[in-house]
Amino acid sequence: MIDVERTVTPDEAETPIRRIAFDRPAARNALTPSGLETLFDAVVDADEPVIVLEGRGDAFCAGADLDVVSRLDRDGGRELAELGQRVARAIEACEATVVAAIDGPAMGGGLELALACDLRVATPRSTFGEPGVTFGLFGAWGGTVRLPRIVGEGPALDLALTGRTIDAETALEMGLIGRIATEPDEVVAELAANPPETLSVLCERIRDGDDAASQEEREAEAFADLVETHREALRALRE
Repeated sequence: MIDVERTVTPDEAETPIRRIAFDRPAARNALTPSGLETLFDAVVDADEPVIVLEGRGDAFCAGADLDVVSRLDRDGGRELAELGQRVARAIEACEATVVAAIDGPAMGGGLELALACDLRVATPRSTFGEPGVTFGLFGAWGGTVRLPRIVGEGPALDLALTGRTIDAETALEMGLIGRIATEPDEVVAELAANPPETLSVLCERIRDGDDAASQEEREAEAFADLVETHREALRALRE
């Protein structure tokens, strides 16, 4: 259901990458509670500086397995929502830089998990949507929090209230994804060529939701730390 593999970039740096794949292609990679638990462990146990989240088959992830959802009572529904939220928070808080390499549909909870990633790269054939409203539900794995933060309130309400599906070009224009690429791994390699500690600091700083003055104070402190870390490399650039 969740497959984990360690690879390295095909360059001199050979940066370690943890590839976490949704591996239920017959179910369009829909997630059960046990799959979410496995995904959580795969994220929090990672010691690689870059994580790639991807799907096997013709979909990225269809979200929660509706066969499971249809059998839940109220308490079970809350537990499933809280479990999905816990996984999304783990992805968002991970020290590694997490890339959602989307190839095919990213729907419902699949989109919500992608929203928790630091970078979303999609192939031209990818599609996106929050179809929960069409059967009386909504995205509860942090979707109502992250979606408006990323695309704005208006586009978030449009997607959530209509349940419509959008293509990769529309998602890019909306700011839902950062890049369209035929080969997402090329973008992963581009990212992984940079110092991992700098990537981690950048993600933390850009996502800081505190007031501007507090953000700038922490920004200055983080920059000072990196200057100290890379002092010798910076000096070499002057020679």
